[in-house]
Amino acid sequence: MIKIFDWRDSDTFQIERQSGETGRDAVVKPILRAVRREGDAALLRYARELDGLGEQTLRVSTAELENAAEAMSPAVREAAEKAISNIREFAAVQLPRERFDDFGGGRKLGWIVRPLDAVGCYVPSGRYPLPSTLLMTAVLAQAAGVPRICVTSPKPSVEILGCAHLLGLTEVYRVGGAQAIAAMAFGTETIPRVQRIVGPGNAYVTAAKRLLAGEVGIDFVAGPTEILILAAEGDAQVIAADMLAQAEHDLTASAVLVTTSMELAHAVADEIENQLSTLPTAETARGAIDGGSVIYVVNSMELAAELSNQYAPEHLSLHDSSLLGLVRNAGTVFLGQDTPESAGDYASGPSHVLPTNGVARLRGGLSAADFVKVIAVQQLSRPALEELASTITTLARAEGLEAHARAVEVRSGQ
Repeated sequence: MIKIFDWRDSDTFQIERQSGETGRDAVVKPILRAVRREGDAALLRYARELDGLGEQTLRVSTAELENAAEAMSPAVREAAEKAISNIREFAAVQLPRERFDDFGGGRKLGWIVRPLDAVGCYVPSGRYPLPSTLLMTAVLAQAAGVPRICVTSPKPSVEILGCAHLLGLTEVYRVGGAQAIAAMAFGTETIPRVQRIVGPGNAYVTAAKRLLAGEVGIDFVAGPTEILILAAEGDAQVIAADMLAQAEHDLTASAVLVTTSMELAHAVADEIENQLSTLPTAETARGAIDGGSVIYVVNSMELAAELSNQYAPEHLSLHDSSLLGLVRNAGTVFLGQDTPESAGDYASGPSHVLPTNGVARLRGGLSAADFVKVIAVQQLSRPALEELASTITTLARAEGLEAHARAVEVRSGQ
């Protein structure tokens, strides 16, 4: 049963996290070295050994993508098309707009926005094949104008392949794990390298992304998935359902409720047990509930909000929308009892690729802006340069960079 802690008489407290450290480096490093050195030979070897590729080709054919789209049930296809529309609509407004304006004194300044040349979308397909992750990554890249989108997935389901076809994607590969990350980062004969890799994965995928960050762009290093719910009052069935929706992801998932009501805390704990009794994924959810999940009772919702900011959750659910003004750190926020976390996972619009393990202190979730470069542009008139000349040359010489100063003076005839 989920643990309940009474913190109403405490001034200092913190929420414990499951460790994001995977200890998989010793396994992953040889795979990265082999793919870098051997290319396709190593990639195929690992795909057959670890992904069950068998005699299938690495690249999924256009015909197979078309057939998968046709094999999707009408209901799933309709749902996917609706989700694509909503995600694309939201992604379009996330993109920065170009600007180039007169800032006075002969200075014209601004920026241009250019998409990345190529991105890789990693789509999990192990215990739970996730076509939604394909939508939550590739649609954003398309909205940003990325010309080449590469998809890797170890055992892509019909739905994953069908969604790829719906999006017009043709570069889909049956490979996963660290070997897929290595191939996209380094490039092989079959899979050309990309500039950024996005999408969640297992512990080996996470370790590979962390080890290669800098050599290739990544979204973030993901830890165990998590939800934090702040509710002074509410429907215990709804809160329990939201906590279990997160808990069923993985044994290391974390579902936390912070409330001012001990009565609600016990009602939610009881309701979690009731719902677990009929949940098909109860074995996994039970492990997460008994492991990294907890209910805290505090003396005010303002204190609860501060606790949330310290924790910086991946998913933050606020049953009282007035608390939004207190939020500083969160991957994404769900407002009100009628906004379940699963809406964000599939269809409301924002991406479900989110920072975990406290990274939400630094950034929010994946957005279309992650797939573009904002490049500053500046233009000076001759009078503007002359007005700035003394400032530039003085600072340059203070740093001992004489050529910098002379590059200004040669233009002004000094």
